[in-house]
Amino acid sequence: MQIGMEKVDTHKGVMVKALLNSRATGMFVDTKYMEKNGFKLEKLNRPMKVTNIDGTKNRGGMITHEVEHNVYYKGHVERMQLDVCNLGRMEVILGMPWLAALMGVTKVR
Repeated sequence: MQIGMEKVDTHKGVMVKALLNSRATGMFVDTKYMEKNGFKLEKLNRPMKVTNIDGTKNRGGMITHEVEHNVYYKGHVERMQLDVCNLGRMEVILGMPWLAALMGVTKVR
């Protein structure tokens, strides 16, 4: 699916390919894509382990940064934080937090 991502600081937007994955516990964006498009990355206080969908360790190592931006999809907009990691061919993976936001759920168990 195609989504729009808007930089919070400059309000400049880009369109990206996103994979919707209800098994993903978070929301992720590819490191190389973020660097290429000049998004401002925020360093995490503590790195997080990341496991790929198939259960293997991510080649990019631990998640050390996140990025905050506005995410647009078919008239719906949410300000969200995505973890920055190596996604390979995918630009964005939207998991349960995105689905919860679309459905108006404030807390995901």
